[in-house]
Amino acid sequence: MSKIERAEVFVASPGRNFVTLRLTTSDGVTGLGDATLNGRELAVASYLRDHVVPLLVDRDPANIEDIWQYLYRGAYWRRGPVTMTAVAAVDTALWDIKGKVAGLPVYQLLGGRSRDGVLVYSHASGTDTASLLDDVARFRDLGYKAIRAQAAVPDAGASYGVRKGTVYEPAAHSLPDEQPWSTEAYLDFAPTYLEAVRDRFGFGFHLLHDVHHRLTPIEAARFGKRVEDCRLFWMEDPTPAENQEAFRLIRQHTTTPVAVGETLSSIWDVQHLITEQLIDYVRTTVVHAGGITHLRRIFDLAALYQVRTGSHGATDLSPVTLAAAVHVDTAVPNFGIQEYMPHVAETMEVFRSEVRFEDGMLHAGDEPGLGVEYDEKAAERFPYEPRYLPVARRLDGSVHDW
Repeated sequence: MSKIERAEVFVASPGRNFVTLRLTTSDGVTGLGDATLNGRELAVASYLRDHVVPLLVDRDPANIEDIWQYLYRGAYWRRGPVTMTAVAAVDTALWDIKGKVAGLPVYQLLGGRSRDGVLVYSHASGTDTASLLDDVARFRDLGYKAIRAQAAVPDAGASYGVRKGTVYEPAAHSLPDEQPWSTEAYLDFAPTYLEAVRDRFGFGFHLLHDVHHRLTPIEAARFGKRVEDCRLFWMEDPTPAENQEAFRLIRQHTTTPVAVGETLSSIWDVQHLITEQLIDYVRTTVVHAGGITHLRRIFDLAALYQVRTGSHGATDLSPVTLAAAVHVDTAVPNFGIQEYMPHVAETMEVFRSEVRFEDGMLHAGDEPGLGVEYDEKAAERFPYEPRYLPVARRLDGSVHDW
């Protein structure tokens, strides 16, 4: 019987900070898992090295469900982003191994194809409305059928989702960048640039927008009602999701679809949002929600209530997570859309992936497992660099949700 012989944790910064778990079996089969928690990477690396790796050696890698339950229930201290990201890394690596042993891509192990490709959206942004419109045009020329639009709020300092240069990298400083925020200015301005996008380009593509947790429920309701004529695919994270009941108020005032879940890590965190149909898209992702095993449970629950998937997919998730997401997206019946930001060249020097973009969609490829390899030697050229996500402050100096 094959056993897990070795478990290694790699921390490197090829463009962004990534934590990668590699499992190796006694038969020489390897599996990769992403363990990245942006801004708190070393907490997960320590959780794996100090507490999980010793538990894995000599276990049967085929027993994915049993290992998941062992790591989740056996810890006693359940849930939370650090625990669930560590469990996810192990789970994803085990699915990679199982696919390689079976000689099949992971999506085949999940039931096979439900679609030919995975619809994705990417991120257009601008320092003002004019530059945003130019960026939307660029993404349309690249073949995207769905585009998220964000623009800098005038006279309000930094704004979420706006690139500086060619790459959007919010975690760019050794200490948190403290950014000013004005809700009033945002509510006045954001609808105008979304309307400008529709005025210029029409309705022949999907338009998305990320509020990024910054509004109260009634403010979010006001915003959603104001932009109804823009026919957004969704407004993302309109208010912090810890208070699931808050989304009932938003529902009462607007028909703009709501997407939530990238910061949530378990089925219990989204249970009422789904079962009471307070959202339209659930954005939990492989790496932060316990791996493929647990994410599939979330998506199966969502399917019962006509809630579709829309997994988080920023570049602080490694190509391992992107590949795992695309395999899951390919198989589940209630897929909605997948976030996609192409990784920079340095990242792809370390991770070799079979995932490819074509005609507005991602394709998983048919290599056994996840179709991703990790170049340990290349990773050594990119040592870890402490980086934090920003902190938002209202104009009076008080801390706000970033």
